[in-house]
Amino acid sequence: MAYIIGTDEAGYAPNLGPLVITCTVWRVAKLPPDMDLYRHLQAVVCPSHDEAAAGPLLVADSKVVYSSARGLRLLERGVLAMMSMVNDVPRDWRAAWQLLDSETAAHLDHLPWHRDYDSALPHSADHDDVVDAAGRLREGLAAAGVELVSVRSTAVFPETFNDGADRWGNKAEALSRWTLALVAEALDACEAEEVRVVCDKHGGRNRYGPLLQERFPEYLIEVHEEGRAASTYRWGPEERRIEVRFCAGGESFLPVALASMVSKYLRELAMHAFNDFWCRQVPKLRPTAGYPEDARRFKREIAQVQKRMGIKDRVLWRSR
Repeated sequence: MAYIIGTDEAGYAPNLGPLVITCTVWRVAKLPPDMDLYRHLQAVVCPSHDEAAAGPLLVADSKVVYSSARGLRLLERGVLAMMSMVNDVPRDWRAAWQLLDSETAAHLDHLPWHRDYDSALPHSADHDDVVDAAGRLREGLAAAGVELVSVRSTAVFPETFNDGADRWGNKAEALSRWTLALVAEALDACEAEEVRVVCDKHGGRNRYGPLLQERFPEYLIEVHEEGRAASTYRWGPEERRIEVRFCAGGESFLPVALASMVSKYLRELAMHAFNDFWCRQVPKLRPTAGYPEDARRFKREIAQVQKRMGIKDRVLWRSR
């Protein structure tokens, strides 16, 4: 048996709302040389809208699956069907947080826009359709000797994001550290001869060796390549080799694509609560996705209410 782990994030650029990082862990009977789980699962999973029209579940980079024009349905359908391989389909907003990021779930009420908020799930997908898709997916995974073992996320809200960027000097360094913390948790749960980890590259960064050495000090981190396309590292004894690869376009790997989708979905759930709160406080306020230009508009329009409620900028606004 071997493991394949994929990580990706959503919400790195916005000023409002959380950065969400997700790690998906897969167990395979035999490690595919090309790491191409799409090929092994082509009967039930695909990376394009055209192929999905024939029946397979669409699992791809969240930018392919979701847009404001397309809506949440396909993203939600894929995420909830995949989540049901590990847990039950969450029936409400808070249950989704508990299943994906239990640490954040325990502190949701610390932010006023989460306090007392909940909503039924799915928002846009059809529940029965999700259950049917999950049934086909479960059969396809079993037939291919592939198991989705876990899906774990970390949501980094503005105050923690600001603290991390200040502590480590920039947000790229912070992203790498939060990602590797998730990877370390996943590796602790893996018992196998071989583990492959694929991460989407963090901005333009090519060198991850010092960070890996700091995170995994018990082994000498071997640098195999560091470049624009990929940076690859290996360590561990012969009986349990670990490889971590940071790739440009990492979402072409199924475990990374699912991490991208889950991160985006959890961020969208957070923004639903955020917009619901502020639109109740400020009449005729337009919701925001939190990206810089519109975020500045949104912040101007809530400024008076924010001040009256005593909500500090550091809690609301990501400064980098």
